[in-house]
Amino acid sequence: MTRLIVAAGGGGDAVAAAMLDRALYGGSGDPAVILTYAWDRLLIDPVPGPRGPANFTGLRPLTRSVWSVPRDAKPLAPSGSTLPRLADELPNTIALIDPGHGAEGITHQLEELIAHLAPESIDLLDVGGDILAKGDEPTLRSPLADALTLAACCQVNAPVKLLVAGPGLDGEIPAEDLRNRIGPAVLRLTAKHVEPIASVLEWHPSEATAMLVATALGIRGLCEVRDAGLPVPLTDGGAIVHEADLDDTLQRNELARAILATVSLDDAEQRSREICGYSEIDYERNKASWLNTQPEQKLDPEAMLHKLDEFEAGARDRGVTHTTFRRITEALGLHGAQRQALRALLLSSRPEQYQAPLWHIPADA
Repeated sequence: MTRLIVAAGGGGDAVAAAMLDRALYGGSGDPAVILTYAWDRLLIDPVPGPRGPANFTGLRPLTRSVWSVPRDAKPLAPSGSTLPRLADELPNTIALIDPGHGAEGITHQLEELIAHLAPESIDLLDVGGDILAKGDEPTLRSPLADALTLAACCQVNAPVKLLVAGPGLDGEIPAEDLRNRIGPAVLRLTAKHVEPIASVLEWHPSEATAMLVATALGIRGLCEVRDAGLPVPLTDGGAIVHEADLDDTLQRNELARAILATVSLDDAEQRSREICGYSEIDYERNKASWLNTQPEQKLDPEAMLHKLDEFEAGARDRGVTHTTFRRITEALGLHGAQRQALRALLLSSRPEQYQAPLWHIPADA
């Protein structure tokens, strides 16, 4: 009994896929194969955009165009990737999406993988729901990865179920705007569903999946995320997984329709510029260029805790109750490579504020 889960947007969706595999299917049969991007943004990978097979050593062929990422695989410097460590800590086989040949290339990879695995089910999973976007929403930030997987899944000759976990948790499309775009609830996540991936979120930088887990654990409030400090409500609805209609989603998603026949990532990226007004990889290029001009701050404990106090005071004024370690790292002016060291400092200095996997900002200083 083989299952295939396509992680729509990247590493965080892959972590959620491992959780949903057990939650939805009860661990029956072998763990699902998770097909995912190596696209860890700039916190883990200093190189903009997604990585392909040529950026790794130690990959193993599954089909002619699909490679698995085993625990001993390594990204080639200067690239970085969370996938080898995920392969080490999760029971699932991690397979690599290579978007270098556009949506047509991903479609071909999917077709090969489906022929090889003969899966009993195929799920396309997105945490947050930006896959349901039209493309013109002013809060949309990262539509390209989801549009590519959506376009590919709609072209394979096999039934694919589209699942959206935690509507609104990616900070892109508000949950209330998604209400008419999602279908019925298929699962409410609880603490028991979180247990299999809890240790992963001790180091993995995904904010949306961290908030998905937090809502499943009963954490409620307002969480501030990303470098821009986007506010994301943590509500009862954040712990729910919905099914959405795949064909309706494609008809709504203008970018996904426009890239159906693309044969390169550059082509798909240009369509994003034309339809959405930007490319998320351009944003990464610009940010990476800026980061390269910034001196790396020394992680001085006393200075960092003072800066944290100032950040938390401002956050309280904004009504924020929780935040992520990614947000704190960037708000304090540190590089992504310093996130884990900062996290260790905060947990040792103020352990009472850690509401795993988020950082709690108390109402009173």
